Amino acid sequence: MYWVAISPVFSAIVEAESKQQVSTVSYTHVLNWSLGLIIVLALFFSCVWLMKKMGALPVNNKNAMKVIGGLSLGMREKLVLVQIGEKQLVLGVAPGKIDKLLVLEGEDRLFQQVKREDKESDFSDKFKQIMSGSNNE
Repeated sequence: MYWVAISPVFSAIVEAESKQQVSTVSYTHVLNWSLGLIIVLALFFSCVWLMKKMGALPVNNKNAMKVIGGLSLGMREKLVLVQIGEKQLVLGVAPGKIDKLLVLEGEDRLFQQVKREDKESDFSDKFKQIMSGSNNE
């Protein structure tokens, strides 16, 4: 008696399920997904690279290390003075080898204030002197 009342409902559910086809994941689906993922990642990394080139992403390590000066000792050997933060290092550079010779900190540093090396600063300083009227040469 109970089955008689349920059988039309059950038969309707079975018919609805039989009309839906079960789709399997084939290699073309995986290939399409992989290709889409590769395209999205390529776009992401190209945008990051472009932002770095344009200067939109801050890179803080530009002022962290500076080469202050160097002295050639021969054809392949050099002494190099490098500033890293508040420390200065005297390095011996040879082919295939870099040796730390001396560490200078605090008052022992050689150049407390490094001169501006860009040529535009010399031009701008001279231009300011000329415009102010003081011509001290």
